[in-house]
Amino acid sequence: MELYSSKINKLIEELAALPGIGAKSAARLAFYLINEPEEHVKRLSEAMMDAKRSIHYCKECYTLTDSELCPICSSPKRDHEVIMVVETTRDLAAYERTGKYEGVYHVLHGAISPMLGIGPGDIRLKELMKRLEGNVKEVIIATNSSLEGETTAMYISKLIKPAGIKCTRIASGVPVGGDLENIDEVTLLRALEGRVQL
Repeated sequence: MELYSSKINKLIEELAALPGIGAKSAARLAFYLINEPEEHVKRLSEAMMDAKRSIHYCKECYTLTDSELCPICSSPKRDHEVIMVVETTRDLAAYERTGKYEGVYHVLHGAISPMLGIGPGDIRLKELMKRLEGNVKEVIIATNSSLEGETTAMYISKLIKPAGIKCTRIASGVPVGGDLENIDEVTLLRALEGRVQL
């Protein structure tokens, strides 16, 4: 026996298809939306449709934007000679929250993963190499510390070195507040290798 009417079930089913939303969360969201004023639900649906129609990739760094260039690429205050390479737009946002990085970005939209059938041609590497034909002093590789991220970092560094551009990798190691006894050996080794003088 169905607990809810077909329209409520359909709404729950659509919400549950979103990443990170389980059946219980979908049901809570569905009932929240049903009980909200129609004007609020209309604004929400219009915002989603507007975003879907107007958001695309920045023509320079390939992050998501609703303009030809994203606010970072179009800013004259940013150092366009330093490019940080990240896997996703969410990674870009994480670095922007620090408020300390003044260069620009390049979003790969993935990482090389032979196990998943993702090769260099499946991410935005060609576009990165095209950007390096301009005036670039340094490329900071900020891919994740996963096997795929490390593979991608090594591949990019091999592509960049012949161009004579400085290529660096973000440091990784012990997180703030982390207990050494709970941290894996690879992370501890990275922390030791990336140590700085005090």
